[in-house]
Amino acid sequence: MNGLGAEPRSDPLVVLVPSPLLGPYSWSLVRQELAQCGWETLVSVDLRDPVGRQPCWRRTVGGVEATLRDVPDERSVVLIGHSGAGPLLPAIRAIVQQPIAAYLFVDAGLASPGSSRLDAIATEDAMAAAELRTALDDGRHFPAWTDDDLRQLVPDADRRQALLDELRPRGADYWTEALPDVSGWPNAPCGYLAFSSPYRSAADRARLAGWPVRHLAAGHFHQLVDPSAVADALVDLLAEFSIRSQPSGAAATLKGATT
Repeated sequence: MNGLGAEPRSDPLVVLVPSPLLGPYSWSLVRQELAQCGWETLVSVDLRDPVGRQPCWRRTVGGVEATLRDVPDERSVVLIGHSGAGPLLPAIRAIVQQPIAAYLFVDAGLASPGSSRLDAIATEDAMAAAELRTALDDGRHFPAWTDDDLRQLVPDADRRQALLDELRPRGADYWTEALPDVSGWPNAPCGYLAFSSPYRSAADRARLAGWPVRHLAAGHFHQLVDPSAVADALVDLLAEFSIRSQPSGAAATLKGATT
């Protein structure tokens, strides 16, 4: 159930948070689409931690804080997380100064305080989790995607290569760390945009929680395949909360998304 805070500004800053396994390119095309529709938008980046002193999750959270450092404290923001960034949205809320107008999860996991990413995988596919655990125990890093692995999900060769160039395979410290618990969340409306079947249960949980949910039947990286449709779906979700861009204030026409 959504907890509502103070009345947000009607045209908040949109902050696109990439998966910790990816880089800012994964959101860059959607950012362009939103900008063309009048949305002020930023893409966050993980903080660098060369000596590995911080938990992996804190690098993503700290990266959003750094991205917003020059944004006035009174400027409300919308946090939009893809994939593994989803479970970190509550922790981001706990550290940034700006009020949160809404949270959107895009083919993403939901918050699971105290559990690890490996735990989350185990709830969906115990065999896959066991295989990953064995590989991590052997010192391997994941994901180890190749061009062939992503060819069907991202057909455009240039976009696929740009995605691979920013790929961040992670070891056991990432997959097994406990994710933070944040009290008083959610403190703003939440919505869910689903693409792929592995995230169907997360979308179902969102619907049961009373969140608006949209579906685009697509692959996990659909924001690089049809960024216009993804931007439209995000705008449609924000319109559910009376959040609109300036100056037009009109939500974009949704292209193919179903409730």
